[in-house]
Amino acid sequence: MAWFKRTKENITTDSQDKKDIGEGMWIKCPNCGEMMHKTQWENNLFVCIKCDHHFRIGSKEYFDIVFDKGTFKEFDKKVTSVDVLEFADTKKYSDRIVETTKKTGLYDCIRNGTGKIFEIPAVVSCMDFTFIGGSMGAVLGEKIARAVNKAVKTKSPYIIISKSGGARMQEAAIALMQLAKTSAMLAKLAEYKLPYISVITDPTTGGSSASFSMLGDVNIAEPEALIGFAGPRVIKQATGKDLPPGFQRSDFVLEHGFLDLVVHRKDLKEKLFYLIKFMKD
Repeated sequence: MAWFKRTKENITTDSQDKKDIGEGMWIKCPNCGEMMHKTQWENNLFVCIKCDHHFRIGSKEYFDIVFDKGTFKEFDKKVTSVDVLEFADTKKYSDRIVETTKKTGLYDCIRNGTGKIFEIPAVVSCMDFTFIGGSMGAVLGEKIARAVNKAVKTKSPYIIISKSGGARMQEAAIALMQLAKTSAMLAKLAEYKLPYISVITDPTTGGSSASFSMLGDVNIAEPEALIGFAGPRVIKQATGKDLPPGFQRSDFVLEHGFLDLVVHRKDLKEKLFYLIKFMKD
């Protein structure tokens, strides 16, 4: 017995055809599994609309978030690493730099820019994890030094947005020297009574967390950012003990006194503005 009868040959809807949606237009949250349209995700500053998971983003996105529209200007863009040690692992370091530059459009793991934050001029350096894991080498140290000099020259506050896997092994001791170089340059800001704010994002580990990332007049982090020197897996292997819940995540680090604030991405620009105003006044 037939319980229903189709009155039309095909069922039609007013919705957009699947082929018109296009590939890569949907984003799945790795934390809660929520599916978001790419436009919705971007409008929410690359944060999950359901669970507030902060996706990893690059320097372009952070510059867009932090600076007033149309005020960003990059400087010292094409400073690149030199393979002084002629290092090779699975490939030559010089070849790795060239390939990564072609793939990412970046010249190293950090970019410098000037702009305005609610009309206040500022100098910002922002790291990119996509460039060899955000590893710090000679270029990072040099670009931070130049950014500090720019801040001093223009009497502007300085902000570093960190995202790093640590020192770049292909530069060996040269990479480790950047811990001292960046720390010394940041001390120069204190001499001129200029604010330095460190913004720590996921992940910030190794040499960056052992130097410039934790040296801010104010250290702030995004929610759930991994912050530490060695990773939790290495620490667990070394100690042979289970680690506390949330170990090395920003809330845990805040509770133990190594951070001043944990700030949602949508509040980041406003928080930077008020901190700069407070420290300058």
